[in-house]
Amino acid sequence: MAHLPTDDGVKLYYEETGSGTPVVFVHEFAGDYRSYEPQIRYFSRRYRCVAFNARGFPPSDVPEDFERYSQDRARDDIRAVLDALRIAKAHIVGISMGGFATLHFGFAYPDRALSLVVAGCGYGAAPGARQQFHDETARTAGQIAEKGMAEVAKSYGAGPTRVQLETKDPRGYAEFMAQLKEHSTVGSANTMRGVQARRPSLWDLVDRMKTLDVPTLVATGDEDDPCLEPGLLMKRHIKSAALVVLPNTGHALNLEEPDLFNRLCDDFFHQVESGRWPRRHPKAVPGAILGM
Repeated sequence: MAHLPTDDGVKLYYEETGSGTPVVFVHEFAGDYRSYEPQIRYFSRRYRCVAFNARGFPPSDVPEDFERYSQDRARDDIRAVLDALRIAKAHIVGISMGGFATLHFGFAYPDRALSLVVAGCGYGAAPGARQQFHDETARTAGQIAEKGMAEVAKSYGAGPTRVQLETKDPRGYAEFMAQLKEHSTVGSANTMRGVQARRPSLWDLVDRMKTLDVPTLVATGDEDDPCLEPGLLMKRHIKSAALVVLPNTGHALNLEEPDLFNRLCDDFFHQVESGRWPRRHPKAVPGAILGM
């Protein structure tokens, strides 16, 4: 098994396939490096693809102290992957928890990113939902610690934004659930407490969004309600961002619609690499309703 070091001594498991321009995939809370198999199979034909497991997700190390998990640490662990593999710049693709980490990576290390794909990003970000989100993350972390991840996965993986995958692809959903049940109880509880519960609201990051100039593709499913308004927020304030909404799609958009997701990312990468990715024209900023 291949592992790489971080600056605080945690070892991260990674897999690398293909050659060419690097693409680094950052997984969601309910996934791991295996969640990107449909993307790795597609993009490794032309790109150097790297998928890694976050801390707390074996075969990566699982620190016992939740204080060693945070949004900043998740951000810096992406940098650790680039540094260890001697990658100067890469396309960074993140979904959900990985989307938050990808966005923060763009804020902190814009010179290391060719582009950012921020997908399914926004859970608990809305100002009016912050207390509810804090209550739910605390309750979920407690349940994981008490009952174990294999048991909690049964309900966590069956929420209102997961049923779409189950309906479209029962075999793929069964694989997703089997992998989720394998996740570390300690690592999952600590990730929920250290990363999810403590990350800032996207609404508190608007000023940082306004200064972000890395080409950015924001993607969400139209049935992933917690991510729809955050997607619009990022589109409105990141001048280098485009927003794509996948129809009849929930949270696991790369698994639900792998072909569409791959084509969207592929076209995005090509535009970035050819220097054709636009910034929002000043005249496109909304003012009057009719533009008169």
